[in-house]
Amino acid sequence: MKKYLVLFITLAFISVLYVGCEDRSDLTPPSPPSTGSANFTKFVTIGNSLTAGYQSGSLYESAQKYTFGKLIADQVSVSFEQPLMGDPGTGGRLEIQSLTTTGVVLYTNTNVGAPKNATLARPYNNLGVPGAFVYDVMNATNANNCYTGTFAGTPNPLFDLVLRNSALNIGSQFKQAQAVSPTFVTLWIGNNDILGHATSGATVPYTPTTNFAALYTQVAENLAGLGANVVVANIPDVSVIPFFTTVGPTLKAQGVSAVWGIASTGDTILMNVSTNYLTLKASDLLATGKGLSKSNPLPSSVILDSLEAINVKSVINSYNTTIATLAAAKNFGIVDIYTIFNNIVANGIVVNGIPFSVAYILGGLFSLDGVHPTSRGQGIVANEFIKVINSKYSASIPLVNVSTIPGSITLKKEVNKLGLPVIPPGALDNLLF
Repeated sequence: MKKYLVLFITLAFISVLYVGCEDRSDLTPPSPPSTGSANFTKFVTIGNSLTAGYQSGSLYESAQKYTFGKLIADQVSVSFEQPLMGDPGTGGRLEIQSLTTTGVVLYTNTNVGAPKNATLARPYNNLGVPGAFVYDVMNATNANNCYTGTFAGTPNPLFDLVLRNSALNIGSQFKQAQAVSPTFVTLWIGNNDILGHATSGATVPYTPTTNFAALYTQVAENLAGLGANVVVANIPDVSVIPFFTTVGPTLKAQGVSAVWGIASTGDTILMNVSTNYLTLKASDLLATGKGLSKSNPLPSSVILDSLEAINVKSVINSYNTTIATLAAAKNFGIVDIYTIFNNIVANGIVVNGIPFSVAYILGGLFSLDGVHPTSRGQGIVANEFIKVINSKYSASIPLVNVSTIPGSITLKKEVNKLGLPVIPPGALDNLLF
């Protein structure tokens, strides 16, 4: 049975954005952008779901067209092959079902598309694998020997989709990048090493900081040995993503200051919604009455309590210190996503005339799963990479015009009786990061 997430919209306020173009046919075409000392002849991106273009709970072609790597490649006019997955993608995608006079209906699409570029005779330029940990960059070659397959008994078939070692037999993300003799590489990895822990309410382990440092050092040293230009990105604070910042503030706005939940200590206590993070998974549980009494508390798995959150922030800071230290030592460029996203939280951002915030759905920056950027969000990320590239390599690559990237309709969410979004049970259970 389909489980629905219904979001209402006031149709009188829907507007369609048109991008106008002036007739410049009589003008001399502009010169190609200068890439300075950066060499994009063979451009490769390594990472996890954020690099792959995964959004709204799935990997699918109409989103992959706007990965930050593809957008950068388009700006410098180089080829960029990806493991395209025909829509609706890898399964479990949250999407709009219909638009009616009362609103729009979102649902979990369980259908699976087909790979569309699987016969490419070389490694892809985009080697991002949803669900990849830092361990996987050097070690994972298939679904079974990736980090989650090896240490948690949970194979990740997307390693087979991206790496295709049954045909190529080349090896890990790094080995495949090495095989194409890249001239420019981006690396955005490490999010999954802590986010899986955080999104589970700290019920699954994270990569210890000493292990992370050792693994990232190995990756950095090997990347440096390629002789390519390298730009890396660090890890955002989990407190900025709607997965954690929607339920608590919504309850507070409804006059609910605390709910009953099971804390990290195992005690059932009243938990302040301003100092403890309730995940999107808590939404439907609250609507059924959980959390409203001590005898029926929210489970720990949907709460990142204040003590757990402090630890998560500490781990992320340690990871980011490792990334910054190694980037400086290896002369890599670094994109400070942590600071960029925190600034958006504090001030919002307007890009090409479009306002963005971190609000769930309405903010335009994050997709329907509350974790991954929208296509326009990927455009914003691409521009942050381009800014670093321009500065470090004396380039003049133009920024992406984010207004030309398809965006979501501005929606007024339908809510349950507590004023919270209606999330289909199980819809967020299998997200990859």
